[in-house]
Amino acid sequence: MINNDLLRRISTIFDFTNEKIMSVFALGQCLITAEQLTDFFKEKDEDTYIAISDLQLASFLNGLIIEKRGLKDGPQHQAEAELSNNIIFNKLKIALALKADEVISILELAELSLGKYELSAFFRNVKHKHYRTCSDEVLSAFLKGLKIQSQQ
Repeated sequence: MINNDLLRRISTIFDFTNEKIMSVFALGQCLITAEQLTDFFKEKDEDTYIAISDLQLASFLNGLIIEKRGLKDGPQHQAEAELSNNIIFNKLKIALALKADEVISILELAELSLGKYELSAFFRNVKHKHYRTCSDEVLSAFLKGLKIQSQQ
């Protein structure tokens, strides 16, 4: 998925203001300006559109974890230079402190049915023999389910 679309969707789900988005970036050790944020939210065909890098989105997601769960003891997790749908899905799951049953319920709100075993494959180590790549459709369904849940 496109990082800018992910930021837009996540911000909408949590009803974040621009100031809140910038503070979440800051929690993830990434400082952005109001102008950058405005350019992140522009459409791809606009002249001043700026694509969000994986590092910036990872910083935002790390900041979201801190925002929702609090600062952990010890050194803070460094933002990944490269993101996959699996990493994004896992960071959202951690930020919201969701258990497998809760994730499955959220996916079902978006009319996607997965079992616990299928779901756990997304969160395994890449080198694990049962690791499975999270598709755009699964991540999108999760975000759609979160949106539906937030409106209930």
